[in-house]
Amino acid sequence: MALIDKLFGRKKTLSELDRRELRREEILIEKQRDRLFHKIETITTDKQKIFQQGATLKSPDMRKALALQFEMKTQEQLMVAKELNLRSKELMTVSRLRMIKENTEKGKVLGRLNVTDKDVARISQWIEDDAVSTDMYRERLDEILELGAQADKDALAGTTLSEAGSELMNIWNDMDRGAVKQDEAFEQADEAIRKRASAAEGDQG
Repeated sequence: MALIDKLFGRKKTLSELDRRELRREEILIEKQRDRLFHKIETITTDKQKIFQQGATLKSPDMRKALALQFEMKTQEQLMVAKELNLRSKELMTVSRLRMIKENTEKGKVLGRLNVTDKDVARISQWIEDDAVSTDMYRERLDEILELGAQADKDALAGTTLSEAGSELMNIWNDMDRGAVKQDEAFEQADEAIRKRASAAEGDQG
C-alpha cells in the first residue's frame, strides 16, 4: 500500500501523475531490487559454504550447529525473496504507469488513465500478497490498465522477456538439470542472444 499511497496521495489521480516523478520512483525501486538480488546471492553463497563444512566435519555437535545456521540462512533467504517479489511488482507498476503517461503525451492510445479507487485498492492488495507471483500480477495489472491487445511490443520491451530472454531462461533450466555444463551453457546463451539481435536488426532493415 505504501507505493500506491506515495504515488497517488489523497488528491492525485493517475492522469495527474508526473512521468518524471514516476521515472525517479522507478530508478529508486530498481536500486532496491538490485540490492535484494545481491543479498540473495550472498545468502546462497553462505549456505553453500555451510553445507560444505557440514559434509567435511564429522562431529555431531558441529553439524548440529551448522544445520541450525543453514536453517536460519534459509529463513532469511525466504524473507528476502518475498521482499524481492514485492519490489518487482512495484517496479512493474511504476514502469507501466510511466509507459502509459509517455505514450499519452505523444498522442498514442495505450492503456487508460481513469483508474478508479477500487482499481487502486486491488492493485495495492496484489502487490502486498505474496501468493500473487510477478507473472500473475502482470496479467491482472495489464487487464486493469487495458494494456492487453493494444500494447505494442516496443512499449512493453522493457518489462517483458524477449524471445532471446526466454531462451536464456531455458538454458539456465537445462543447467539446473545438469543437461549442459556452465561453459557450454554460456556459449549457447551468448550465441542465442547474438542471433536474436542480428535477426532483429535484419527485420528493422
